[in-house]
Amino acid sequence: MPNTLFTSTILRWYAAHRRDLPWRGIGDAYGIWVSEVILQQTRIEQGRDYWLRFMERFPTVEALAAADEDEVLRLWQGLGYYSRARNMHAAAKTIVAMGRFPDNFAELKQLKGVGEYTAAAVASMAFGEPVAAVDGNVLRVMARYFGIDADIASTQGRRLIGTLAQDQVPAGAAGDFNSALMDFGSLQCTPSTPDCGVCPLAETCAAWRQGRVASLPVKINKVKVKTRRMACVYVRHGGKIALRKRPAGDIWQGLWQPVVVEDASAEALASVVGCAPRLLKTGVKHVLTHRVILADFYLAEPASQPPLAAEGYVWINENERGNFAVPRLFEMLFDLIPV
Repeated sequence: MPNTLFTSTILRWYAAHRRDLPWRGIGDAYGIWVSEVILQQTRIEQGRDYWLRFMERFPTVEALAAADEDEVLRLWQGLGYYSRARNMHAAAKTIVAMGRFPDNFAELKQLKGVGEYTAAAVASMAFGEPVAAVDGNVLRVMARYFGIDADIASTQGRRLIGTLAQDQVPAGAAGDFNSALMDFGSLQCTPSTPDCGVCPLAETCAAWRQGRVASLPVKINKVKVKTRRMACVYVRHGGKIALRKRPAGDIWQGLWQPVVVEDASAEALASVVGCAPRLLKTGVKHVLTHRVILADFYLAEPASQPPLAAEGYVWINENERGNFAVPRLFEMLFDLIPV
């Protein structure tokens, strides 16, 4: 059932507190889509700069479709979750082949890498389609306000809140309503320290009235996080360094890496890189969605070029390493060794 008080209050709050973001109000479906892809798993502050650079280099979907994947990945470097960039690049080619940008939720959802949330966000913000865009912020706000005990990590819980959110979408203001809920969750109804004392919804919020703000939303995390240990070696010889492109199906598919050896003894590591490498930093922690990587960084400068070609490594001029996109973990190693 629609709750007009909830919807009108959220929209009034948004009118006074909305964040000034460069992709808002532009009316450009492509720019809105790019922003939504970038902001998946990315903070607004970081995402804003990436969006500006991305739109400067690829101002249209045609420009993105025509780009080389390596260039797209280089521009994405540091954001992580590189499948987002690869999927967006592939989807751009699909859009160009279609001859137009999809203008509704159903068509947008057919694009590679576009799920229900992104399709709804673009459809509502660019085309005014009355469809709810439900992200983590929206799940939290709705669960607290309406007192929903369902696990938001479950399909059932997400479907329940999605249906409830859809009921609240106001005619003619779907884009503003979705943006308002996202901003409200980011700025007001935050995960750990919501400012309930000044919240305009407090009097009618079930979580606030029942003293359950800290216990809602319910999220049961069933994913086991695995830990991997690896040695990352910057191998340099004769003004060149060894890099390898990671294969298809890999978490960092299409990106480049220095020499990486997992769970190897010092002797085995030396045999791979042609000398005893110098330890630069140990226990560098890199957290991914379902795993934690603990890396040791090394520098190896062997007297002769070690035979790494059989492992897929190539030798590139060290002063050209900036042309090769690498995951953030290996970028941290590179930062220790200025060119």
